[in-house]
Amino acid sequence: MLTLPGLIDTHVHLREPGAIQKEDFETGTKAAIAGGFTTVLDMPNNPEPTITPEALEKKIDLARGHPVLDRTYLSITGSINMDSRFRGNDNRNSRIYSDVGFHFGGTLESSRYFQQVKDKVFALKVYMNHTTGTLLQEDPQILQTIFATWPKDKVLMVHAEGETLKKAIQLAKTNSNKIHICHVSQASEISIIRQAKESGMSITCEVTCHHLFLTEEDVKRLGPYGMMRPPLATNEDQEALWDGINDGIVDTIASDHAPHTKEEKSQIPPPFGVPGLETSLPLLLTAVSEGKLTVEDVIRLCHTNPAKIFNIPTDESTKVEVDESIPYTLYPIPLFTKCGWSPFAGRKVKGKIKQVVLRGHVVYRDGEILEPAQGQIIYPSV
Repeated sequence: MLTLPGLIDTHVHLREPGAIQKEDFETGTKAAIAGGFTTVLDMPNNPEPTITPEALEKKIDLARGHPVLDRTYLSITGSINMDSRFRGNDNRNSRIYSDVGFHFGGTLESSRYFQQVKDKVFALKVYMNHTTGTLLQEDPQILQTIFATWPKDKVLMVHAEGETLKKAIQLAKTNSNKIHICHVSQASEISIIRQAKESGMSITCEVTCHHLFLTEEDVKRLGPYGMMRPPLATNEDQEALWDGINDGIVDTIASDHAPHTKEEKSQIPPPFGVPGLETSLPLLLTAVSEGKLTVEDVIRLCHTNPAKIFNIPTDESTKVEVDESIPYTLYPIPLFTKCGWSPFAGRKVKGKIKQVVLRGHVVYRDGEILEPAQGQIIYPSV
């Protein structure tokens, strides 16, 4: 048995509130635990976007299952209790099975609240290219306001593809931001990030397993189930991502878990996004068995670096136990994600998650999620 620290995914879409037909806090965090991810950070581009303190607290209320307690606490204190990395230990009614933290959405309106929410969220997410949701920001003056206003000691994440990436990096350079590039997919983007790192900028980036293990050729087979943003790219682009991992240019691997129902994916045009929480670790362990990665790489990309970059609290008694020797097929094994499908259905992998322990509690064993839910809402470490 191989023991890993609890993995961290800094880029997930749990879809609640506003789109719970796709996913909710319960199903999404069950999927996280089943995939070996004991901590996930939730994105803000819900139908009810996380761009106000009230919207953020609504998410916290929904996830914890203690809405009256949370609202009363906040009305009295006006802030979270930063004496502890985890607020509250009473999780008897918790709806989350992994730990959950949140990102805030970057808009002109939300910039008024940056100082109010900065200690409650792990990063600001700015959408500079078209994708799911209503948070697209293209106006140069508004983008300048957002980048200039966000606290300089906090991470600013961007969805910025191709040429837009250059604009994002220039804005971050002008405003001295700590910038994190989401779901890098192209060789040209790796080159741009490499140059920015060599210039001394505070810049980090992530890649996803769907970009590491699928290419544009797979879209012919997958159809709408292979549609995502950024889109799947060429074999050459994929090779550049692997080179970026080996060269240390890529800092983290995130799932960009973005579930949609099968009915939604059958629409024309289909929505962008694929689930990934339950398939990421098996794919990475398979890459280890094939010599493309080491176990140390997996720990660095999925635990150590995410915790360091985003100031995420960790716990030494949280761990994931896997049997590296077991070969199996990713489908038709049951999935916990509500959407119930995967672009990796039918893929043969090697390395199976046997047990997950969260703060000393066994929460997953041999395909079964154990009750009660042990997840907690987390905030950045002090």
